[in-house]
Amino acid sequence: MGSESVSRAKLREQLVRSGIAGEVATPREGNLRHYRRMVAKDPRYQFGLRLRDWSFDETLAMMARLCGVDPNPEHTHGVDTIDPDRTLDALDAMGERIGAAAAERATVLLATGHPDTLLHVYRAIEDALRAAGCTVVTPAAGWSYASRLWESAPYREIAYASGVAALVGTDGRWRHTHDPEPMRAVLASLDGELPHLVVADHGWAGAAGEAGIETVGFADSNDPALFAGLDEGKIAVTVPLDDGLSPHLYEPLTAYLLHRARLT
Repeated sequence: MGSESVSRAKLREQLVRSGIAGEVATPREGNLRHYRRMVAKDPRYQFGLRLRDWSFDETLAMMARLCGVDPNPEHTHGVDTIDPDRTLDALDAMGERIGAAAAERATVLLATGHPDTLLHVYRAIEDALRAAGCTVVTPAAGWSYASRLWESAPYREIAYASGVAALVGTDGRWRHTHDPEPMRAVLASLDGELPHLVVADHGWAGAAGEAGIETVGFADSNDPALFAGLDEGKIAVTVPLDDGLSPHLYEPLTAYLLHRARLT
């Protein structure tokens, strides 16, 4: 499905067929557990955002409204949902923001906590933005730390796949992360010369949004903080999707997004 043939209707069908939206693999019990952890202000589920006090009922209602999960609190186990129309609406909004940055030849920062699954999405955005004349910054490469958010406190280091930031371990392999500390280190290294737009997820997005930077990103149905950040006005766009699928399944979504950004 090339960029020239992507339509909203075709992408909607593919989102549901692939499980990116519709009935998703992210289980209902995991979603509710993460909502409770965000409500309890567990830093692993705040993503670097200083959120207001949220109740569980408010969080579930917000996730139903912005992501499309089942609003019924009695539904505690089994399959949950992401509304594909909410995904598409958010992709449209993200495309507008990325397109505006491209038109202005703005400075952009890209980062992902899901390099194993979403890296190719970010790389395609990067290539399109560079071709449009944007500056894609790659600060703090090699910055390392022992993460405080995980019991094993593993060594992590910022590395770049071209212009997309992610974390690697001691073996050089990409690592999943929720941690906002790497983005805080990136922003601190820029000495106030902040990017105009951040495209990111997890703690990378949360820390950027908290710093007041225009931030657009992706989030799964078990990542309530970025939707709460959207609701509070700290995140510009949050696209709901299952973020743990095979990379090739996101290719039509990427083509649609770049078409909406007028970058194809």
